[in-house]
Amino acid sequence: MPFIQKIPLSVRYMLLSALGFALMAACVKQVSNNGIPLLEIVAARALVSLALSFIDVQRKGISIWGNNKPWLIARGVVGAFTLIAVYYAVSALPLADATVIQYLHPVFTGLLAFIFLKEPLQRSTILCVMLSLTGLLIMTNPEILFSQHTSQLPAFAVAMAILGAFGSGVAYVIVRKLSQTDDASVIIFYFPLIALPIALIGLGDQWVLPTGHSWWLLLCIGIFTQLGQVGLTKAMQTEAAAKATAYSYIQVVFSAILGWLFFSELPSIWTIIGASLIIAGALINVFWKK
Repeated sequence: MPFIQKIPLSVRYMLLSALGFALMAACVKQVSNNGIPLLEIVAARALVSLALSFIDVQRKGISIWGNNKPWLIARGVVGAFTLIAVYYAVSALPLADATVIQYLHPVFTGLLAFIFLKEPLQRSTILCVMLSLTGLLIMTNPEILFSQHTSQLPAFAVAMAILGAFGSGVAYVIVRKLSQTDDASVIIFYFPLIALPIALIGLGDQWVLPTGHSWWLLLCIGIFTQLGQVGLTKAMQTEAAAKATAYSYIQVVFSAILGWLFFSELPSIWTIIGASLIIAGALINVFWKK
């Protein structure tokens, strides 16, 4: 199509990534509504990702165990608990709200990189923090700010979503450190390698046999996750990676549409205002020139 051909390749990959992650979140929410335990969903996702990641590492002909094992294990542990928090938030919150709160991760990434990697804290990061926290306050709509409109978002679910964003920030900082010693495919491989046993141990005897419909949803979670990761990786390999990153925030739009179509969720005015501030802060962080 001529219209699609006019869109830069990096942007196309990023839009594909955003759609993949939005569809993954929708599948997580639906299979959770079908009565499948959260940790079983995490285990299924990890199993599919482990198989695909192992094939990718073998294709490259490198060792699956990597070089910096302590940090690789740390990346897997952080990723596992972050995934649990994110999936809980997706199952308990409207898709758009859970997705927007997850995009607080640039705030945590910038602050953690400043503390642990000694990366300079840019004015854009400070502004991003201010806008994002203001947007979060408006989204969660605390009664102290809006006495005539109490919060409709469950506090624990919001806390889990914030924890997921924080975990993503920690994971990104660890990945930056690991990128100096290990191949990207090995770093990705350790995520499901650690997440799978953690999920299975936590699940214990609470396993629920999925029905035919739920089997497909669990499989789609792994497939859509891989689709999102491939699109993101391809976009990051282009020269216009920074600009392409900005288009990842269309995942919020995709999630809002999927939430409306499949779960009858309509974003409140507070979600729209708060999301606008959070996304504005993230875009300033992407485009601000040093």
